[in-house]
Amino acid sequence: MTDDAAGGVPVSGAGPEEGRRVRVVLVDDHRMFRAGVQAEIGVTDETGVEVVGEAADVEQAVTVITATRPEVVLLDVHLPGGGGVEVLRRCAGLMGESASGEAPVRFLALSVSDAAEDVIGVIRGGARGYVTKTITGSDLVDAIFQVSEGDAVFSPRLAGFVLDAFASTDAPPVDEDLDRLTQREREVLRLIARGYAYKEVAKQLYISVKTVESHVSAVLRKLQLSNRHELTRWATARRLV
Repeated sequence: MTDDAAGGVPVSGAGPEEGRRVRVVLVDDHRMFRAGVQAEIGVTDETGVEVVGEAADVEQAVTVITATRPEVVLLDVHLPGGGGVEVLRRCAGLMGESASGEAPVRFLALSVSDAAEDVIGVIRGGARGYVTKTITGSDLVDAIFQVSEGDAVFSPRLAGFVLDAFASTDAPPVDEDLDRLTQREREVLRLIARGYAYKEVAKQLYISVKTVESHVSAVLRKLQLSNRHELTRWATARRLV
């Protein structure tokens, strides 16, 4: 997370009230990122946020969420085992108030991806909001409290995706070329098409430069492109940049 981006919308100073606590589970397959979020928001006396569990894949997430039943789950979109949508599907029964009166578990997507299909996918799956990993720590705390109260929270640019998607009755067209790519390959594709160097992509996605190179090679092969300049033109033509 950085300090140079706008946070969730709407943000109306909805930080922790005196004595207010929100229990949170972090779901992200990058241990260093989870540690960074924990350092930013997990000082309970200051933020009112108590991190009660962590998970790195779908199976762990379902187990931890079921066991702890937090008020809010910070959920990455791309996870081993089926992604954030699979976590939402398997935890659907926790999203409503239980027979014993337990509060619903609410999900806030926190992802490096700002792709429309990722945003719409998790919102359709039941998430209450979607913010990108450029959000500041203080804005993330605000977003957590808002979601815990049942509000919907989105990073500014992403709200339009959701409004457009739910306002339209037409199903989005299928792009067979894009469907050949894995979710991680799509992330790499977008960053490369935006002009990021391999080292910058690696830093953004918390993977090695060698892994970035492997993903780029796979994307070029699957799309039958020769170089990153053709890749950029291909992505721009599909408004993926």
